Amino acid sequence: MRTFKAILAVAATAALAVGLAGCSTPSSSSGGDATTPKSKLLGIVSITANEAGNALAIKGATEAATKAGWKVEVVDAQGNADTANAAFRTFVNKKAGMIFNLVFPASSLNAGLTAAKSAGIPVASWGGGPGNGIVMNTGDGGPFATIVADQLAKDLDGKGEVLALTYHGGQVCIDREKFFDDVMKKYPNIKVTKQEVRIPGFLQDGANYATSWLSSRKSGNLAIWGCWDDPTLGAISALKQLGRTDVKTYGVAGSITAIQAVKDGSLTATAYEDQKKEGATMFTTTLEAIKAGTSWKPKTVDVPGALVDSGTIDQFLKDHPGILG
Repeated sequence: MRTFKAILAVAATAALAVGLAGCSTPSSSSGGDATTPKSKLLGIVSITANEAGNALAIKGATEAATKAGWKVEVVDAQGNADTANAAFRTFVNKKAGMIFNLVFPASSLNAGLTAAKSAGIPVASWGGGPGNGIVMNTGDGGPFATIVADQLAKDLDGKGEVLALTYHGGQVCIDREKFFDDVMKKYPNIKVTKQEVRIPGFLQDGANYATSWLSSRKSGNLAIWGCWDDPTLGAISALKQLGRTDVKTYGVAGSITAIQAVKDGSLTATAYEDQKKEGATMFTTTLEAIKAGTSWKPKTVDVPGALVDSGTIDQFLKDHPGILG
């Protein structure tokens, strides 16, 4: 919830990106207080561990950490920042070697980040933005939203109506909505209606909002956009029940389910990111930060997006053999 800068191109050489790490001695800009980790425990705090993108990032980080002899523990905060802050404090008490934040805005994790920094534990943020003690974050919101929004406007020929499914509890979606809005400002003849989904509950919310929105729109130049794939996939389930084939649909992030939906024609377009690789890069980058100690400078790794629609799906599948299983 981020035009095509190589997030993974930048960090892929190290392993993958979203990663972070700690420094060795406490400082005002980064966490960590030793060139070796306090323990080989990686604590992951996810905004929703069952969502496809989060699950892939967790899988990538877990595989990389396990291979290096680390133990991994995951807390599914289910969209609740208080739960996320409590999880940070739990990992601090367990003397974790590093902590990953998946999607929560850094501004909502002040208590957890402060505790981690005080304990010298490096924190990495996947789409949550920079913040107190965060040694690395991914900037994966704007580019993705921009390429999909540009395609949406093109497909609508610059006029029509859009239902935008947003989520303000995650930094990725906040950023993607901003870039979506920037594109829509260029098209005054496209009317946008916004509805915010919940975590948990995003699939059902997507379906319910689509049903309600379409009840007064029996025809027209219509589209549905989600700040990530799943709310739009929920909306697609409603479209199928309603028998509506006239509504264009757009997601962001390119989950396996979304790629399949593009292939079968139910999703108009999405933007793909390699979240599993990003999770692995988070771990390797954090190790690099730990080894660098006080010389480490917090960084943002930009994530590239690849538009996947009916015109690119065949080549995409050739470039990513086996992605659909």
